[in-house]
Amino acid sequence: MKTALQFKLSQQLALTPQLQQSIRLLQLSTLELNLEIEQMLAENPLLEREDDPLGECISISASGTLDAPLPVGLSDLGGSPAETTTRGEADEGEADRDSSGSTSEGDEAPADWGHDSGSRSQNDDDDEREFPQLAGAGVSLTEHLREQLAATRLERRDRALVDLLIDELDRDGMLTTGLDEFREALPAELEIDPDEVAAALRLLQSFDPPGVSARNLRECLLLQLAQSGHDQPEAKALARVIITDHLELLAARDFVRLKRVLQCDEETLRQAHSMIRNLEPRPGSRFGSDDTGYVVPDVIVRRTRAGWTAALNPDVMPKLRVNDMYADILRRNRGSAAGNLAGPLQEARWLIKNIAQRFETILRVSQAIVERQRGFFSHGAVAMRPLVLREIADTLDLHESTISRVTTQKYMLTPNGTFELKYFFGSHVATDTGGAASSTAIRALIKQLIAAEDGRRPLSDSQIADMLGEQGFVVARRTVAKYRESLRIPAVAQRKSL
Repeated sequence: MKTALQFKLSQQLALTPQLQQSIRLLQLSTLELNLEIEQMLAENPLLEREDDPLGECISISASGTLDAPLPVGLSDLGGSPAETTTRGEADEGEADRDSSGSTSEGDEAPADWGHDSGSRSQNDDDDEREFPQLAGAGVSLTEHLREQLAATRLERRDRALVDLLIDELDRDGMLTTGLDEFREALPAELEIDPDEVAAALRLLQSFDPPGVSARNLRECLLLQLAQSGHDQPEAKALARVIITDHLELLAARDFVRLKRVLQCDEETLRQAHSMIRNLEPRPGSRFGSDDTGYVVPDVIVRRTRAGWTAALNPDVMPKLRVNDMYADILRRNRGSAAGNLAGPLQEARWLIKNIAQRFETILRVSQAIVERQRGFFSHGAVAMRPLVLREIADTLDLHESTISRVTTQKYMLTPNGTFELKYFFGSHVATDTGGAASSTAIRALIKQLIAAEDGRRPLSDSQIADMLGEQGFVVARRTVAKYRESLRIPAVAQRKSL
């Protein structure tokens, strides 16, 4: 076989680094975008952030003095001589700057005590603004129980047993370890008697919250019922019998059989059922240590004279710029001396441009969604219309994958709540007139029908499908069951009440 040189022309699509960065930034959430920006700020000296969240904080120099003046009113709390000296030096510095004239146009305004661009109150007694309240740390269940244990007058041995039992509780406040197993795990030389462990458990079960350190659900409910202050002894006695012997029938909501077995009237059974429903099966749940997560919307929808309009949330838009000092060095030295800064300068410009393009694309997609879902913003989820990604992509002349990236982990604040942009897209359900309705609207209708049903005779999935058919929606029973389960609504047997 003879080798030879050949020329061949071909086309190949290549993604430039700038385009790759633009695609990556587009699919990031607000939190991930801030993390990306912080990393770029640490790596690129030419990039700086104008909206630095720590810009107004007090910094400490290498000598230990404060570089920024303290707020008004802090002197009322009393301060050290070093702080007083620092404040005096800051006053002199402010006076020198006032006498020499205003700052240059590109510099930020000095942080003085009386004028803070309107962000702080000028009243000295406005403690709420000058000293914002910090969020109180939640107390765990273990700490709550040990505080009560510290207030009791017990011997050291008994106090230690109760303290060990507290360590055996799970996050729901239940004791998952048997007393025999607990006693066997203790050193044999202590000679712990079973009666001592039982007495320690009874003391712990008398603590707040009611039902804590119960070994099963029945014991937990009985402890709470015994500590409740109901003034209906007959219903309370019936509730105790139900919890002890007929909890399974109550869970199945078989009230007819309960009345026959207990030989009670319907009113007393209703009162006992109400007492049991008010009990907490997980007494330690309110002492959870998990922090509440909050969603910051990227887009805010408001109603104006022109109709519903989407606008970007300014609080999530980072304000970046190129460092003026380094940019001036590059302008003055365009030769090889500034070659090391040319690359970071280009990267900084790319990042600023791509972030601006990211928010512009989010706004365009959001406005297109608002224009097609005006019924949702005016009337709620029942007026949601079917919408797919391709419809928005064709309208904005973008690729469908771009719309998918924009709508992922981006949130919109509306008068009806905060929703992810993907919430406004959904499959369609046929109507008897040949049209289509959104699956979100069907879910909202199902929720309304179940909320208005009679608790004694709840609606079955077939009945709901027939009622939707009367309104013109062609929905099968299994579709109703699927939508009902997605709404976390129990089945008809679990919704029955007295």
